[in-house]
Amino acid sequence: MTEPIYKICPSAMWREAERNGVFSGAPIDLADGYIHFSTAKQAVETAAKHFAGQDDLVLVAVDPDGLGEQLKYEVSRGGALFPHLYATLSTSDVLWVKPLPLGSDGRHVFPELAA
Repeated sequence: MTEPIYKICPSAMWREAERNGVFSGAPIDLADGYIHFSTAKQAVETAAKHFAGQDDLVLVAVDPDGLGEQLKYEVSRGGALFPHLYATLSTSDVLWVKPLPLGSDGRHVFPELAA
């Protein structure tokens, strides 16, 4: 299996996706026309930049191998390649979902990520 990719998402939004069996994206994803993901090396910076101070988030690990040609790695922040999914995400492609709590320093506390 290829290294997982990660989506940071409000837990209520993810619970709705689990009920529906599909995640269509957060408002930013819908506006941009694709679902934003991060690699393990990018996830902490993504949380700090786009989710600073937000609690009640989850970290969703996804197997990129099941996403096919709709997954594209495109240049974004700082010239790095970020995974973008130009389709909805089936919850069957999810490896795991874990809470992404805020630590006492105000930063998100990540589980160990495959890098």
